[in-house]
Amino acid sequence: MAIDKLIRRFQAADRNLRLEALLDASRKLPDLPESLRDDRERETHRVTECQTPVFLWLDREGDRLRIHADVPRESPTVRGFVSLLVRELDGEPIGVAAALPADLLHLLGLDEALGMMRTQGLSAVVQRIRRAAAALA
Repeated sequence: MAIDKLIRRFQAADRNLRLEALLDASRKLPDLPESLRDDRERETHRVTECQTPVFLWLDREGDRLRIHADVPRESPTVRGFVSLLVRELDGEPIGVAAALPADLLHLLGLDEALGMMRTQGLSAVVQRIRRAAAALA
């Protein structure tokens, strides 16, 4: 599974390399499709537990997950984390997202690299993806 490979890569890296990986990933978050940019229901897609405005759209295409996200560029670590999730989960079977480890931040070694508030917000992002994917399954 791709997420397992990501976990191994992050576990093998030191704190600075993990943070660099997030900053690099932040530049690679795909733009939100035009059809979602003016979504009237945008606020229902917000992860309210996260201080950074994070918006997630999860849908199914057959048995595959489609995931889109919008995170401000001014929040590169949060944007980078969300970008990694989008990259690893988009197009995968829905069950992969539903089975994300609840302690993913710890497994990636990011809980020690980020502050408690950011860790709580990012954990909420993981939980939102897990719940939404389970509902789509």
